[in-house]
Amino acid sequence: MSTIFASGSRSVTRLSSEALQRMTNIITNKHRVIVGDADGADAAIQRHLLAADYRNVEDFCSGPRFRNNLGNWRTHHIRPPRAAAGFQFYAAKDRAMAEAADFGLMIWDGKSPGTILNILRLLRAGKAAVLIGSADAPRSFKSTHHWERFLASCRPQLAHAIKQRATPDEWHPNI
Repeated sequence: MSTIFASGSRSVTRLSSEALQRMTNIITNKHRVIVGDADGADAAIQRHLLAADYRNVEDFCSGPRFRNNLGNWRTHHIRPPRAAAGFQFYAAKDRAMAEAADFGLMIWDGKSPGTILNILRLLRAGKAAVLIGSADAPRSFKSTHHWERFLASCRPQLAHAIKQRATPDEWHPNI
């Protein structure tokens, strides 16, 4: 049994057929799912797991209060750095989830740098991820080569936003 970090963009409010199929495979194989507490993809993933009455789920949040824990699953409160605010406040839970996971399932709106940054975090920890976008076929990330190729295909603004949100330890163009 593996631990799957399932997450995605806040603008994604419903899971695509591809994402639903992947979630069904996760449930069928009884993998542990770790999910964040954000609105959007995190909440959509939680709704799907709740509807499936799936209990092998753990919910992560930054700070003391959950925004969403729809299934009243086991919780992990991650303490962000004292001065963290905005994106960096919530990124604390993403870093913890990337460390705890064996694999990532990222559901992307085609714009969110945070979702893509979670793939980088997983790769830096020696783990793989699948990216499900709304228009493209799923994309696998198993190595730095895959990351570099993806980054080279991104709009320059997206690559810049990813770099701006990454910590110096997380960011390096060649991982």
